[in-house]
Amino acid sequence: MAIIETEATLHEAHRDNHTHRDVSGGWLRPAVFGAMDGLVSNLALMTGVAGGAVSHRTIVITGLAGLAAGAFSMAAGEYTSVASQRELVEAELDVERRELRKHPKDEERELAELYQARGVEPDLACEVARQLSKDPEQALEIHAREELGIDPGDLPSPSVAAVSSFGSFALGALLPVLPYLLGASALWPALLLAFLGLFACGAIVARVTAKSWWYSGLRQLALGGAAAGVTYALGTLFGTAVG
Repeated sequence: MAIIETEATLHEAHRDNHTHRDVSGGWLRPAVFGAMDGLVSNLALMTGVAGGAVSHRTIVITGLAGLAAGAFSMAAGEYTSVASQRELVEAELDVERRELRKHPKDEERELAELYQARGVEPDLACEVARQLSKDPEQALEIHAREELGIDPGDLPSPSVAAVSSFGSFALGALLPVLPYLLGASALWPALLLAFLGLFACGAIVARVTAKSWWYSGLRQLALGGAAAGVTYALGTLFGTAVG
């Protein structure tokens, strides 16, 4: 009895410890990368304009315009991309649904061959395929998973993707503009807040990677800082040339 309880305890501990990171990133990855995209792009845009020695008002208008344009562009692009992907998947599911209706035995045999290719014994593979094929909707789901690598019941929503992209991009793009909206008249408060945001985004991304939070944060800070520095230099150069 004690041995059985010990084995059960070890099994439970193994199940609790044997976990994996969310390699697809779930909602966290697209949300953080959307915010990071908005932050880097708007920071670079504003520093580029600031490098041209323009007025405080011009920098604020540029930042707000960059926020709006980028957020709408991201939302439209994400909606079109996800909608197109969903339409393609639904078309392929219709093809598979017709095949299951017209050639059920061929599809059952195809499913059995897939299991055999994975090492299942032929007789067992045929029996599993036969039982799974009794329910047309279940058969469609199995074929979609095995042949297309998709879950028919978990297709992405274009509207959700668009709204999420809009919100995350706008949130990131707002950070470098916020100090100006609160009364700042110099560039350095915007840079400071933006750099803090870059480090925070990089550190959060570490939740879905194998890197440490400080490494990921510093890496993103360096990349965003480099983008801001280059655009500021270009803005200075162009401002001098045009002026």
